[in-house]
Amino acid sequence: MGEKVVATGFDLSDRQRYRMKLRQCLMGLERLLDEKRFDRPRNLMGLELELNLADSAGLPLMMNEEVLERIASTDFQTELAQFNIEVNIAPHHLSGRVLDRLAEELRIGLGYADRKAREVGAHIVMVGILPTLSAQDLVGANLSRADRYTLLNDRILAARGEDITLDIAGVEHLLYTSGSIAPEAACTSMQMHLQVTPARFAAVWNAAQVLSGPQVAVGANSPFLFGRELWRETRPPLFQQATDTRPQELRAQGVRPLTWFGERWIDSAYDLFEENLRYFPPLLPICDDEDPLATLDTGTVPQLKELTLQNGTVYRWNRPVYAVVDGVPHLRVENRVLPAGPTVADVIANTAFYYGLVRALAEAPRQVWQRLPFGAAAANFDAACRHGIGAVMHWPRPGRGGGLVELPATELVLEELLPLASAGLDAWGIEPVDRDRYLGIIEARCRLRTNGAEWQSAVFHQALERGLDRRAALVSMTLRYCELMHSGEPVHTWPVS
Repeated sequence: MGEKVVATGFDLSDRQRYRMKLRQCLMGLERLLDEKRFDRPRNLMGLELELNLADSAGLPLMMNEEVLERIASTDFQTELAQFNIEVNIAPHHLSGRVLDRLAEELRIGLGYADRKAREVGAHIVMVGILPTLSAQDLVGANLSRADRYTLLNDRILAARGEDITLDIAGVEHLLYTSGSIAPEAACTSMQMHLQVTPARFAAVWNAAQVLSGPQVAVGANSPFLFGRELWRETRPPLFQQATDTRPQELRAQGVRPLTWFGERWIDSAYDLFEENLRYFPPLLPICDDEDPLATLDTGTVPQLKELTLQNGTVYRWNRPVYAVVDGVPHLRVENRVLPAGPTVADVIANTAFYYGLVRALAEAPRQVWQRLPFGAAAANFDAACRHGIGAVMHWPRPGRGGGLVELPATELVLEELLPLASAGLDAWGIEPVDRDRYLGIIEARCRLRTNGAEWQSAVFHQALERGLDRRAALVSMTLRYCELMHSGEPVHTWPVS
């Protein structure tokens, strides 16, 4: 959830001072960019996974503090609700056998965490939305006991001025009103970071936006919420609605939501940080003592705390990140579109697909975003969230004739994107054995037209056909999911009966 903050009240002057500090930070960022002060390229990537806690019956368990106490590792942290935790994997160089090393680290880390969780009756579940969650689980009382979550909840509700409404129409229709942002906690995601130079940032971010639709199509794993079957990847509409500070009148006026895909291709990382200031009122107007411009004048690198805090409350699906390590600033692109799970093998396959493609597209002599309207990329993302691996994508027509064609996501991935991802992984120096193994999982999902969301839906409907009621069918499917998740075999190999 970003910076650790202390819950406190704000008066009218706080927002004005914060806005002034934001402008100073933006000027500081511009100076750092102009003076080329950023870290050299080091091909560094990072991975974060959000996880669920469930009991032996597959139901959510509000015990993250007890579980984290048992795990006793700084790699694991709290998340928004008491049934959530997060694991952070240390940065790695994208080269050699890094994919297999990541897989091994995740297997060891998650296995250890699950063993420690079992000591207090909990189990770790890696899934986009825990299928057994009910509306009664997602209430303010179940938020994690940390000031920053309480403050974030209070500020979003204060900005909105009314309860939060969830209205998601998919296979079925969900209409629900919440008095807190707790429904956001249903979304458990994976985030992939890539450190880039300022000169490459725009190309990498634009490429990541292009890829968001295909990524979700092959990786969807969140078809259920509150017992309803909704979108194949329900996290994005849920997250947007659960964090929405706009009452219906502001939505009608076209005011931008805190969670959004964006609206244009960019030319610089500066564009995104500047949009944050231009479009979004401060949600957490907490000021740091640092004077960023005076700090720069001394030859030191500023932390730009206000800029990074503001950035942390604008939930872009591909987010810019500014950070300072050992006195040297760097920029990262944080890709946030994918759900967690189903298995470590699937997570690493999604990782290989993304890092291979983002490199290939960012370095292509004919950049896709110059031929693909931004609105088409946004439509691809929406279609993938709604329909998953059955989505239809817009893509530039081959050759120089211009225009767009419509392709099934599976055809686009198999014929166009997998060869590019393979070439991108070669450019990173990834060993061919790892490249072929993990991209082969993506290929198999497309050929079999299955992923986590398809498997969950198929098993759920089979349970209904066997005579189980909806609640029992969801529990049965979740328990089977957990069993197969621990097998480690990728989801396209899972039996549905």
